[in-house]
Parts: sequence; C-alpha cells; structure tokens
Amino acid sequence: MNMMKHTEREMLALREEVNQMWRLVISQLEKAKQSFLNGDVELAREIVSREKRVNAFELKIDSDCENYIALYSPVAVDLRLILSLIKISSTLERIGDFCDGIARYVIDDDCNKPGSELLEELQLERVFDVLIGMLSDVFVALESENTKIAGKILAKDEEVDNIYRNAIDVLTLYLEKNPTFIYCGLKLLLLIRKLERIGDHCSNIVEEIVFYVDAKVLKHSGKIGKIEKKDE
Repeated sequence: MNMMKHTEREMLALREEVNQMWRLVISQLEKAKQSFLNGDVELAREIVSREKRVNAFELKIDSDCENYIALYSPVAVDLRLILSLIKISSTLERIGDFCDGIARYVIDDDCNKPGSELLEELQLERVFDVLIGMLSDVFVALESENTKIAGKILAKDEEVDNIYRNAIDVLTLYLEKNPTFIYCGLKLLLLIRKLERIGDHCSNIVEEIVFYVDAKVLKHSGKIGKIEKKDE
C-alpha cells in the first residue's frame, strides 16, 4: 500500500514538472507574439534568456522518467503515461526552440521588418493566436484526460497550414514588386515556417495524449477524420 502511494506521489510530481514546463513554453509563445508584432527587442532578449530554463526542464523530466521506469517497472496505462511525458517534454522543448528563433529574428537588425500592411496580408497575428490556443487546449486535454477535443485541436493545425501556404503566395507577389526585400523576405519566410512547425508539434502532442488515454496510435492513419468519426 505504501509503495502504491509512493508511486502515485512520484507520478504526480512528474506530471507537475511537465505542467510547469508547459506553462513556461506557453508564456514563451505569448511573449514571442508580443515581441514580433511590436518589434520589442527587450522582450525578445528575455525569451532568449528563458530558453535555458525550457532546456533544463526537458533534461530533468527525461531523467526523472527514466528513474521512474528503473525503480517501479510500470506497465499498461502507467507505462503509456511515462512514455508520453518523455515525448511531450521533448516536443515542448522543440516549440521552445522555435520561440527562441522568433525572438532572434526580432533582435536581428540586419533586416527591415515587414510593414503592417504585409503583416495583415500574411495573417501572422491570427497564426500566433491559433497556436497559443492549440498549446493551451492540448494542456487542458492532458490535465482532464479528455481526448474528445483532439479533433478540434487538429483542425486548428489545418488552419495554420492553410495560412502558411497562402503566406508563400503573398510573399512571392510582394517580392516580385519589391526585389530589394528578397533577403529579408526569405528570413521572414523561415520565421513563418517556424510557426507552421509549432502547429505540427502541437498535433504531435495530441497524438501522445490519445496514445496514453485511448491506447491508440494515430500517426499515419488519417488523423482528423479518424478522431472526428470517433467523436460523433
């Protein structure tokens, strides 16, 4: 009985570590949005500085999960949760990397930043808002162990993908008319690609949660259709 209680306490501690990392990464993404849209270099430097904390969280969670497996030999749902937490922390670290990349774009002064009209056409504020919503919703999905919202979260990734594809067309037309902006335009495209990848990583976390809760693997299986069918 004591052993059972001890393993439960250890598991709760692990989940809390992941929650803390998650809150930090959401904060990094919110700050990335503010610094990018407002050209706030000081805020961007803060993001770069806090990136070390994101990396430290991943290393700690990795180590603690490995220790848990070695000490308690978890099976079934407990093993699925531990494996999911390892992958989720790794994915959160990658999202943190992209936030760091966005901050470095803001700090970089060798490029003219896009004007408000181009930003509006690219719909970048909308992309940031969708991504922050996705990351927050996925956090709630793990906390509540509710996979019914998975389809809605994955559908948001489709919206991000559509905006990304549209942004390539918008930038292409803009660069044809403004060839002096090509170097800076390519840098901007790399930034937009980072945002698109954050959406992909949020979708990967959804898959890990469904793997843990429903013991189903969604990769390479027509994710959205499958989940939405399940929700009906």
